[in-house]
Amino acid sequence: MSKIKRALISVSDKNGILDFAKDLIGLGIEIISTGGTYSALYNSGIKVKDISSVTDFPEILDGRVKTLHPNVHGGLLGKRNNDDHAKVMGEHGIQNIDLLVVNLYPFEETILKKSDYETCIENIDIGGPAMIRAAAKNHSHVGVVVDPDDYTFIINELKDGQGSLKKKTLKELALKAYARTAAYDSTIANWMSEELDQPLGKFHSLGGVEQQNLRYGENPHQKAKFYNDGSNRKGLITSIQLQGKELSYNNINDTNAAFELVSEFNPDEDFAAAIIKHANPCGVATGKTLLEAYSKALRCDSVSAFGGIIALNKKLDGATAEKISEIFTEVIIAPEISEEAKAVLANKKNLRVLITGGLADPNLPGVVMRSVSGGFLAQTKDNIIVDKNNLKVVSSRQPSEQEMQDLLFAFKVTKHVKSNAIVYVKDGATVGIGAGQMNRLDSSRIAARKSEDAAKAEGIESPLAIGSVVASDAFFPFADGLMAAADAGVTAIIQPGGSIRDDEVIKAADDANLAMIFTGIRHFNH
Repeated sequence: MSKIKRALISVSDKNGILDFAKDLIGLGIEIISTGGTYSALYNSGIKVKDISSVTDFPEILDGRVKTLHPNVHGGLLGKRNNDDHAKVMGEHGIQNIDLLVVNLYPFEETILKKSDYETCIENIDIGGPAMIRAAAKNHSHVGVVVDPDDYTFIINELKDGQGSLKKKTLKELALKAYARTAAYDSTIANWMSEELDQPLGKFHSLGGVEQQNLRYGENPHQKAKFYNDGSNRKGLITSIQLQGKELSYNNINDTNAAFELVSEFNPDEDFAAAIIKHANPCGVATGKTLLEAYSKALRCDSVSAFGGIIALNKKLDGATAEKISEIFTEVIIAPEISEEAKAVLANKKNLRVLITGGLADPNLPGVVMRSVSGGFLAQTKDNIIVDKNNLKVVSSRQPSEQEMQDLLFAFKVTKHVKSNAIVYVKDGATVGIGAGQMNRLDSSRIAARKSEDAAKAEGIESPLAIGSVVASDAFFPFADGLMAAADAGVTAIIQPGGSIRDDEVIKAADDANLAMIFTGIRHFNH
């Protein structure tokens, strides 16, 4: 590009801007600025022109209109190598603007503060995105800077290039500029969709700001980053990492699965613990203490728990931390942690400990997305909570009170197990989990075998599944899956129902003296 002679600076985030502006002045670059940025520069003794001296028009409508003017946009959009453009600009007294430095009104921060609707609307930037898009379109001639992290790099390249930026740099800055305005507009649109309770409209966009640059994705040959979508929901985005290695892609994915699951359990009613491996639960339990809940969860599959993720719904205490530290664990995530627990875990240098300050709200609406070739799928979050009022007993035998509690527990867990999902539960703890199989019969058999393995690990002859209940995330298409559970020793079953063979399945349950409940709700999780 030609040598930069004139820059326009208008920033909400003023971190680093004074030093950057001083460096521009040192390179002989004239600076134009607006509103609060102008005041900050002027009061610091930096030579700067007010935008009104360029537009010959005052800022109006409470600052809503200040840069939306031909003298600004003409200066950004005019092609330097186009004689017709130069002629028109000369006729109208429009001067080139060679460098645009803009960051936007803090809309993301405003919604994070749970500000009222009108305050959020007033923090939607109009002039900033318009200028950014104009400069980015004309990036062959104009540099556009939207990220304060780039200030040092820009100054160094200007010094090395005698006041010019490289063509490659101009393209990369334009790319970042368009990505920034796209993410900004996506955040606005997604916020409004929640405000209006319209999660899936004709147009849908996904926006985010880099939270963490990851070493790689699921595998070393895949690139990965962790983005913040601006929703500020309790979880990994809002968590504080107290210790341990940097989180990996798989850590983040699995920890989110664990946290979403344990958040299903009300901390005012239960102590709950969930152990996750490869995004699937290998043990979930409630108890009278956190230690009891964790111990019961671990009992379900202590082999798979090695190297797993542990999520807790209450403050992590010292006794539970001592128990957890007995095996290798990748991540612990909890709302709070005691000083005693901190001291216990401090010796585990690589163990990642995350504190969230609260639990996720399982009732909150949201959108879940998955990429496919040429596009993406989007669906509303599976946030239905099944309780006693949603159930229909279809068997001759009614479930006991304990069976009913365990059935509801089991069905809650199935929502978080990859389909086909079968979950055996006894006394508020999983005792066998079958996940991700191509048919429900295999999932049922795997869950039963897991209960046998867990019993052997404790030196118990009888499988843990004996006397348990079982939940299925979808209906049993045949009676064989149900009978496999019956053979494992279950006494009651909860499933959505809805198969054309429901009558056969109900008869099989009655013949085996099993209580069976239909929920009418399916929990596929692929």
